[in-house]
Amino acid sequence: MKGLIGVLGGMGPAATVDLFNKFVTYATATCDQEHIPLIISSIPDIPDRTEALMHDGPSPLPVMRDYLHKLEDAGAECIVIPCNTAHYWFQELREVCHIDMLSIVDTTMNEVKVSGKIRIGLLSTNATLYMGLYQKGIESLGLSCICPGTAGQMKVMESIYSLKAGNLQYAQKLMLEQAGGLFSRGADIIILGCTEIPIILAEAIKKEPYKYIDSTASLVRAGIRWYENRMGETHLLIQQ
Repeated sequence: MKGLIGVLGGMGPAATVDLFNKFVTYATATCDQEHIPLIISSIPDIPDRTEALMHDGPSPLPVMRDYLHKLEDAGAECIVIPCNTAHYWFQELREVCHIDMLSIVDTTMNEVKVSGKIRIGLLSTNATLYMGLYQKGIESLGLSCICPGTAGQMKVMESIYSLKAGNLQYAQKLMLEQAGGLFSRGADIIILGCTEIPIILAEAIKKEPYKYIDSTASLVRAGIRWYENRMGETHLLIQQ
């Protein structure tokens, strides 16, 4: 199918569902046939990305590469990956990919530029922070990056793994405290640089969307624009 977008997901499954839901709700479709065509791989046996980068755990790259090729074989013409930490291996995946790929880091940083904000808060996994996936881009724009302290970052990770374990209420409590801490330290806007975090903070985003840059949402918007270009269409993306 022309314009088929492959989703290399399962990292974690809830984040993949969130991306799928946003592809549905962000499109101007008026019937089933007008929605963006997706083929989704949500096979959750991909090794933990943070464990691989921070604690010498098994690399997720071979498994991600295998599922990427399965999406290609199934007819995908573009790949999106709803996991920020997995983008540490983005270049290696792109080198073996024969179709287009969209980077969640690039699409998110594009929205940082458009925001015009100067002091950028960042909530993400330990590994995403450690690898500087966002800090480098923020600093290259001459902007300041505000991250949680050591104790706060431990709470961010506890929140993320609480969501993965099905404890949304506790995850919300922890993450709201850390977001509040970044705002109190002067953040103008916060990048939600882990695809679990927009799920945890969904209610806060709904109330004050101008305070957050949702990395999953940025990737979906870029995916819909890619589809528009591929199909020669316009106005498929709901203006938010």
